[in-house]
Amino acid sequence: MIDKFLPRLDKCPTGIAGFDDISGGGLPRGRPTLLSGYAGTGKSLFALEFILHGIERYQEHGVFISFEESPKDLAVNVASLGFDLARYQADGQLRVIQIELEPQALIEAGEFDLDGLFIRLGAAIDAVGAKRIALDGAENLFAAFTDMRILRAEFHRLMRWLKERGLTAIITTERGKDALSRHGLEEYIADCVIALDHRIERELATRRLRIVKYRGSAHGSNEYPFVFEKQGFSVMPITSAGLSYAVSSEQVSSGIASLDAMVAGGVYRGSSILVSGTSGTGKSSLAVHMVDAACRRGEHCLYLAMEESPDQIERNMKSIGIDLAQWRRAGLLNFHAVRPTASGLEMHLAMLTRLVDEISPKLVVVDPITAFATGAIDETVKLMLVRAVDLFKTKGITSLLTCLTSGGTAEEATAVGVSSLVDVWLTLRNLEAAGERTRGLYVSKARGMAHSNQVREFILTNAGVRLEDVVLDEHGRILTGSARQFHEELTRAEQKVSAADQERRRAALERKRHVLEEKVAVLHAEFEDDVRALDAELEREALRVQASGRALGDMATQRGSGQTTQHTPR
Repeated sequence: MIDKFLPRLDKCPTGIAGFDDISGGGLPRGRPTLLSGYAGTGKSLFALEFILHGIERYQEHGVFISFEESPKDLAVNVASLGFDLARYQADGQLRVIQIELEPQALIEAGEFDLDGLFIRLGAAIDAVGAKRIALDGAENLFAAFTDMRILRAEFHRLMRWLKERGLTAIITTERGKDALSRHGLEEYIADCVIALDHRIERELATRRLRIVKYRGSAHGSNEYPFVFEKQGFSVMPITSAGLSYAVSSEQVSSGIASLDAMVAGGVYRGSSILVSGTSGTGKSSLAVHMVDAACRRGEHCLYLAMEESPDQIERNMKSIGIDLAQWRRAGLLNFHAVRPTASGLEMHLAMLTRLVDEISPKLVVVDPITAFATGAIDETVKLMLVRAVDLFKTKGITSLLTCLTSGGTAEEATAVGVSSLVDVWLTLRNLEAAGERTRGLYVSKARGMAHSNQVREFILTNAGVRLEDVVLDEHGRILTGSARQFHEELTRAEQKVSAADQERRRAALERKRHVLEEKVAVLHAEFEDDVRALDAELEREALRVQASGRALGDMATQRGSGQTTQHTPR
């Protein structure tokens, strides 16, 4: 409850992509920031973008003081980024001033202080109502001081003067031999210190940014890669990637019905899928099935090809009956083919981020991710892929990454160790039996859904991918290829023989039934004859009894009518 009453450091957003994320909102507002780095690390560009983004995005006018480059050179430098310094100056939003200092002349003139500089700065600030200021190449300014005590005092004066004016300032300086600044004291006085570095790793140039200190604010303290693009300075906050993205319960088809059945009807939209396997197992073929299915749903797709040209991919996929050219013509499929060694990992990630923003795809395929490991450290590649996967998840994009594994490595191992990052892992493997090599597919994992634990034979046909049901021999071994076909033919032949035998048995039983029915009919007829004979006999017996009764009656009658009386003699 107390925290909400405590004062919080106000932040000034720089507008530089990625930097405001790792700094918690930007630079300290109304305070000076020291930007240190060797030549070519991008100090001037960072400072100038800070001023120009302030004008463009936040309606904060600015002043840029250069102790090295002329305003004309600066205008040319940022023109490629879409900034027009002349327009900003003509509109009264920006002042660009070059101050040329000759240390030798200053030494010959005697004492030197910053009073003259304050006058010029104050005039420029008041002229445009500046809220932001950049002093580029300050080491040239302080080179005039030979006494470190005076230098420290004057630098303190400069910091205090900027704060009193309420200006958010960037002061750039070259790094010293054993310190962040040439004189080794500026970093102790500034409220925020940022170090830029330019290094060569495995013959590839890479740039890093680190916030060395930030008074009054939490911040990312790791090294972050950054690049120069046509949009300007861009920081890649790899280690600041979060896990707060939304998820979807919608399932999308892979384009292969039998594969969908193995993962309970399809993968979740926005999930990440890894397809790993050795060379020639069909990773790209599976990927384009998913691309084809997405395009048929009217969804935009981005295919990042690291080893083949788009035309070659289109030609090759025609052999399995998939026409990718139609989706390119329709504008649904966008290829980006580039060699991984063309630039550093940071540039690839920046390029991928830009393409995602421009295309807004529903599916992204990176084929293969192991190409990034060429000339780079595996851990660095993994960090880059972590950021890429988080980028896709944050935007609800389904991603499919193919990964080449070596024949001598474990099937469950990937070259850059990204299997733990993905939601669905499909493993393709070569199956060798009876002198024949075939392909198999199984689901290594599928987060949040029931999935098959069977190994299915993976067949490439001219009508696409087909997954065959598991066929086992009498010993429980999986049969694939010719062995499976032979087993199936043998099974069909046995089924035909069995069907014919059953038909013969059925016909014999039918004949037996007819014979029995005929015997039953004869017995029935004989029984009926016996019944009729019995009935006739009984009828005759009844007539005889009846006739006998009548005869007895007649006799009795006759005896009654002819009766005589006998007299006994006396």
